[in-house]
Amino acid sequence: MLAHQVAALLGADVKVLLSVHDNRSTMISFRREPPLLRLRVHHLFLEAPPEIVQAIADYAGRGKRAAGQVLDDYIADKQGRIRAEPRRAATLNTRGKCFDLADIFARLNTLYFQDTIRARIGWGRHAAKRRRKSIRLGVYDHRSREIRVHPALDRPDVPLFFVEYIVFHEMLHQVFPSARDSGRHVHHPKAFRDRERAFPRYPAAIAWEKEHLHALLRR
Repeated sequence: MLAHQVAALLGADVKVLLSVHDNRSTMISFRREPPLLRLRVHHLFLEAPPEIVQAIADYAGRGKRAAGQVLDDYIADKQGRIRAEPRRAATLNTRGKCFDLADIFARLNTLYFQDTIRARIGWGRHAAKRRRKSIRLGVYDHRSREIRVHPALDRPDVPLFFVEYIVFHEMLHQVFPSARDSGRHVHHPKAFRDRERAFPRYPAAIAWEKEHLHALLRR
């Protein structure tokens, strides 16, 4: 619903790829890759009032910095509730029908991170079948150090290099945690983007995602 609302505010040509997480330190982040907007939000934003949804569209979609302050005020107002929420121990299944995330994680950790990444990894849960405009491909929770990958990628028609790219991207979040710069959150700093582009199959992964996004949304 939130992805649909934000997309409607930004115009028919914009597609919103939404990830929902429980990360209490990084509440909202985004990346603009026209016509795609990658948006990651804390689950409390799913119940945000219309003015906050508008601020999300203005901040993430249009780059209006003033809207960032509106979001910061909303987050500050919700901090008490966020801290009061109990943390749930997640059961993460690494072995899928086509890919074993534990093997992928271990291989990437050795090849690109000198085995320094400390995180749990597993497949996310299957969502109810419905028409949608967003899909969660991967998410990293800083506090629990958990990586979850969408089960729609555990299929024989998905290339291994794309699953590896998604896992690699989430692993980078442990190396480059979000920070504040000039009063705004920066979730993908230049060092993050440069390191991500150094992934050997980065161009192929980005191209594959753009070509197959519609198919992923139907799963």
